[in-house]
Amino acid sequence: MAASDELRFPEFEEAAELLAAAPGATTASASERPSHTALDVGPGYEEAEPGEDADNAELLGGQKQKQPRSFWTFEYYQAFFDVDTHQVLDRIKGSVTPLPGRNFVRHHLRNNPDLYGPFWICATLVFALAISGNLSHLPEKRASPSFHYSPQFHKVTIAATVVYCYAWLVPLALWGYLRWRQGSGARAGTYSFLETVCVYGYSLFAYIPAAVLWLIPAAWLQWLLLAVAALLSASVLALTFWPLVRADGRAAALALLAAVVALHALLAVCCKLYFFQRPPSAGPAPSPLHATLGTEPHRSRAPQHFANLSQAASSRQ
Repeated sequence: MAASDELRFPEFEEAAELLAAAPGATTASASERPSHTALDVGPGYEEAEPGEDADNAELLGGQKQKQPRSFWTFEYYQAFFDVDTHQVLDRIKGSVTPLPGRNFVRHHLRNNPDLYGPFWICATLVFALAISGNLSHLPEKRASPSFHYSPQFHKVTIAATVVYCYAWLVPLALWGYLRWRQGSGARAGTYSFLETVCVYGYSLFAYIPAAVLWLIPAAWLQWLLLAVAALLSASVLALTFWPLVRADGRAAALALLAAVVALHALLAVCCKLYFFQRPPSAGPAPSPLHATLGTEPHRSRAPQHFANLSQAASSRQ
């Protein structure tokens, strides 16, 4: 007990001295103390607007939902071009390396289709067809003495019309058929219209190097390049849409895929025949002797010459 009596608590001694000095004073309990303290922040402080703290918390937490964008705003279309170079190159690589079991939509698009790659692939194919087709006729035309080079700008318009109509209308028809089949009760899935357009756009990349190599003046090589490009490009489409159409039965699925592949190959064949066809060969040029005398090469004037000689002899007699 002696040791405990020697313990001193300065706080209690100070409180006892205060109570002794002011006997009528009362003490506040812990429950009666203020729960917060006022903070003087100075005259430059501005109070936050109502709801701003909640918005900041949602932004920091990554839980703020995006507001739906209007169809007429620029931001609505900006989302379709929100891809980087690595993604575009990966999708181009996947469009020329079809592998069994690898779906282009599931392995490359990954619920993020874009229009950036398809738009520029189609534009590059348009200029490749028009320029290469125009240059492919130069060796044959330069052999003619009356050759005069004239750029054929109308081929750019024709190529743009054909390529862009194919890249939009054919996917639209296929997407509409898949949606109609799904609505009719078939147990099968479907892709969005943007995914379908994206697949078709990237599948046209294989035709770009083929169009450039068609400048080589070898018919067998040109058709071989066309076959290889069409095979690679159509294989991507077949592997992508096969999981969707196989639920209709093997015969119906194969018929639909055959139509898709045939239209894709028909595009390449039509471009090859129109832009790289040989100009019609002109008839044989007249010989210099006929050109000098002004006579026709295929018509003989011997009967008329003998008639003139006979008339001269009769007049002398």
